[in-house]
Amino acid sequence: MNKRRVGRLSTFKDVLNNKEDVTHLLILRFQQMLSEGVISPGTKLPPERELAAHFQVARSSLRQALKVLEIMGVITQKVGDGSYLNRDASTVLAVPMEFLFLLDDTSVQELTELRFMIEPALAAKAAERANSDDIALLRRSVADLESSELDRVKLVAADLLFHRAIFQASGNRLTGRLFHTIHRAMLNMIMVTSQLVELEHTVAFHKPILAAIEARDPALAAKLMTAHLLDATELLSIGREQEAGQALRKQMAGSPLALRKSKPKKTAARARKSVA
Repeated sequence: MNKRRVGRLSTFKDVLNNKEDVTHLLILRFQQMLSEGVISPGTKLPPERELAAHFQVARSSLRQALKVLEIMGVITQKVGDGSYLNRDASTVLAVPMEFLFLLDDTSVQELTELRFMIEPALAAKAAERANSDDIALLRRSVADLESSELDRVKLVAADLLFHRAIFQASGNRLTGRLFHTIHRAMLNMIMVTSQLVELEHTVAFHKPILAAIEARDPALAAKLMTAHLLDATELLSIGREQEAGQALRKQMAGSPLALRKSKPKKTAARARKSVA
C-alpha cells in the first residue's frame, strides 16, 4: 500500500542551492559559443574533468548542471561516450532566461489544466510514433527513478525526464519546444508531489504508461496518463492543505495570544444560573 509522506515542503532551490548558478553559467557560455560559431549543434563536449576545470566549479555541481541541461533538451549524455549538443540546442538556448528558469507567474492551476489538455494526447501519440531512441530514454528514466531512493535530485530529474521523453516521443517538434517553456513550472510541481508519496507510488504510474507506449496502445497510454495527472492533482491539493496547516500552527505558536491562558467563557445557561 502506498504511503503518503508528511513533512516540510521544500522548493527546487532548497535542493540545488548553488548548483543552479552553475547551470546558469553553462547556459550563458553555450549561448556565447553558439553565437560565435565556436560550437555547433552535434558538437561533442569536453570531458567533465576539463569542463569543471574550465568553469572552475566542483565536478558534482557540473554533473548536476549537465543533468538539468539534458532535461531541458540542450544536450544528450551517452554512457561511455560523453555529452553532445542537441540539434535544437540553439532554439532552446534562444529562449529568454526568465522563461527557462523562473516562470513565477505560471499558476499551479494553469499548469495542471494545460497538462490535462496535452499530456494524455502526447502519450497516445508517443504510443504511435515512439522510435527505439525514445523508448530507450523512457526506459532509462524509469530505471533512474527506481534507483533514486536516497537521491532526491536524481528522483526529481528522472520524473521530469520521463515526461520530457513523452513530449519528445510524440514526434511533434512544437510540443518539444513547449516543454522547454514550461519545464521549470513542471519541475516545481514534481518537487511538491515527490515529497508526499513514497518512490513506489510514482513508479507504479510510470511503468504502465511505458508499457502501453511499448505495446503501441494509444488509448491505454492516454488513459493511464490521465490517471497519473489526476493523482498528481490530488497530491497538490494535499500539499496545499499541509502548507496551510503548517502556516497556521506557526502563526499560532508565535502569537502572544496563544501564550495567554484565557478564562473559560460562561455559557448562556451557566450565566443564567449564576444570576439566579
